[in-house]
Amino acid sequence: MNTTTSATHSKATILNPRDTYCRGDQLDILLEMRDHLGHRKQYGGDFLRARMSSPALMAGASGKVTDFNNGTYLVSFTLFWEGQVSLSLLLIHPSEGVSALWSARNQGYDRVIFIGHFINGTSQVHSECGLVLNTNAELCQYLDNRDQEAFYCVRPQHMPCAALTHMHSENKKVSYLSKQEKSLFERSNVGVEIMEKFNTISVSKCNKETVAKKEKCKVGMTSTIPSGHVWRNTWNPVSCSLATVKMKECLRGKLIYLMGDSTIRQWMEYFKASINTLKSVDLHESGKLQHQLAVDLDRNINIQWQKHCYPLVGSMTYSVKEMEYLTRAIDRTGGEKNTVIVISLGQHFRPFPIDVFIRRALNVHKAIKRLLLRSPDTMVIIKTENIREMYNDAERFSDFHGYIQYLIIKDIFQDLSVSIIDAWDITIAYGTNDVHPPQHVVGNQINILLNYIC
Repeated sequence: MNTTTSATHSKATILNPRDTYCRGDQLDILLEMRDHLGHRKQYGGDFLRARMSSPALMAGASGKVTDFNNGTYLVSFTLFWEGQVSLSLLLIHPSEGVSALWSARNQGYDRVIFIGHFINGTSQVHSECGLVLNTNAELCQYLDNRDQEAFYCVRPQHMPCAALTHMHSENKKVSYLSKQEKSLFERSNVGVEIMEKFNTISVSKCNKETVAKKEKCKVGMTSTIPSGHVWRNTWNPVSCSLATVKMKECLRGKLIYLMGDSTIRQWMEYFKASINTLKSVDLHESGKLQHQLAVDLDRNINIQWQKHCYPLVGSMTYSVKEMEYLTRAIDRTGGEKNTVIVISLGQHFRPFPIDVFIRRALNVHKAIKRLLLRSPDTMVIIKTENIREMYNDAERFSDFHGYIQYLIIKDIFQDLSVSIIDAWDITIAYGTNDVHPPQHVVGNQINILLNYIC
């Protein structure tokens, strides 16, 4: 423990400090990591989060962290606005915690188990299910042959495999962390501030030239790090400008497919709350994870939300009767210029080995490629993960797992003409730390989509 990275012993130094800074300047900080005994660290890999903010101005942005792999880091902030700016640099996990999480993640599939509900006539049976089951019992195999996606249940006696109707999941008391490693993830050791003693930075307008007008945000623009900043609670991208779009008019004649987890279901709920003429269609399912459809007949707006297939983690029971892999849903979509598909994958994959997520992302990539061949004018958007609560259950749900998946998504989809809504960077800038961020944050994510559409 003594040789793990210590936030309190580490040293942050502003490079070329000044009394006042100008808006648009870059502020660089050299970070030298030390352990609890005060010794310099000789290797990198710490999971850090840099953020600057001015709460009075409702402003925030992420900072860029460069790891030199020798215990030193460069943290760069772009000073987007004028005023008093506070800097924050959190040691989310020390490098030793990161490597413990990484090896633990890839060791097993049983930190979360699934309980399948089989119904045949009047009898109902529960049975253990999962992506991988270590058992000699006879199994029901639910296989997508083409995409090599599989899910299994222990076959109940006197029940056909097709009688599986519902599912829920449970956390199992399983851990691949040693007792010592676990202590790295106690609350006091997660998300510790390195720059506590720092004064606020004064940023002035200075006599700079007028800022060049940015072009309007559109599909296919490359994203930067940071990708933007929050000002007066509104998201402002770096590389383009967002207009305020009238949602009802923008969505006229549009068919919007929202596919994925509950963070994209939040979009569905936001649309329903914002468009008073949008009516929900009862699809005769129950529970929160049901398929959702809402239409505005006058404006011909059609918005649907569909959950992704296994692994879908949730203690509430959900129907699996019409559950399908997103690749199959994308393949069923004709697509054309008024069709918009938004996909969000990630949170439910965090407790499982990384190959599960990589395989799924690659299969979705192939399905989108097929879609864009037959209907090149279909708009496809990938929404990355939100950051989430910092202190709960790091082994299953740490943002470190999410960050790896975020990098994978950006890597896999870079060769397709799809747009990425960088919810990761946006939620860091807002400082939400909530898997389901507040409505105004969701609204700003959706505003990017509206700018892409209209």
